[in-house]
This record gives sequence, C-alpha cells and structure tokens, in this order.
Amino acid sequence: MNLTIITKNPEKTKNLGKEISKIIKPGDLLAFYGELGAGKTCFIQGISLGLEIKDYVTSPSFTIINEYQGKIPIYHFDLFRLDNAEEILELGYEEYFYGEGLTVIEWAEKIEQLLPKEHLKIDIKFKDRYERTISFISQGDRFDKFLKELSKIENFRN
Repeated sequence: MNLTIITKNPEKTKNLGKEISKIIKPGDLLAFYGELGAGKTCFIQGISLGLEIKDYVTSPSFTIINEYQGKIPIYHFDLFRLDNAEEILELGYEEYFYGEGLTVIEWAEKIEQLLPKEHLKIDIKFKDRYERTISFISQGDRFDKFLKELSKIENFRN
C-alpha cells in the first residue's frame, strides 16, 4: 500500500510526524528519502514531540546516530556523511533495527540492502518553497495496516 500527503509548511510536516507517533510501535523502522533540506529532520522532530522526547532533535550528521528517550526510545540515524554501507556495520546497527525502540534513518538509500524486510519508506520531495509531497511506501503487512490507520486522519487527507 502507498499513500501520499502534501504538507503546506514546515509546521504541517511536523504535525504529520506527531500524528504518526500515535501509530508507531516499538520495533518499527522508518526509512527517510529526500534531498537535503526536504524536511526529513523536521518530520522526525514531530515524531519525537509526539513520543514526548524531552531533548531537541537534530540531525546527528557528525555522530551518525543519536538516541532519545521518551514513550519509546528513538534511534535516529543520519547517513548523509556515510561513504559506504560497511561503515554502519561497526555500529551494531542490528541491535537498533531489531530492538524495542523506533529506528528512523535519514538518507536510507545508502544502506537499502541492510534494511529489514518490514519497514516504512518515506520519500519527501519539494513541491515548492514550503510545500512537501510526502510519499509513504509500505514494505510489509505491518506497514500496510499502519498506512490504513494514517489514511483515516482527517487533517491530512488530500
């Protein structure tokens, strides 16, 4: 199942993240795709607000991964500076990907071959200066159900 939502500004993108946090389950993995500045981190900030993360969420561009504690832990990967997929092997990525928290990965295309079979692909594209087209592509039954739930949210129907 696929779903596309258009957000009109960064605040709407963040609010969509908050709504998604209501559907998240421990062990979920969200793989983010999109150009630099498309809104991946903004979206993840919304998720973290919904999960009551107290820290301010930023891209962990220089550390590759940040961990945040809230209703469920968030493992935030930013692979922008990753040169090859082998670099992530040293981080023990499987403990995160198959753990009890939520794993969110910016620049997921750099490690597609390592992603679990079940995950949600989120592709964010510029529509104009503020608007974003956010495409959700289910990878597995769990995320088909996830997208059915998301499609019921009145505020984000297009």
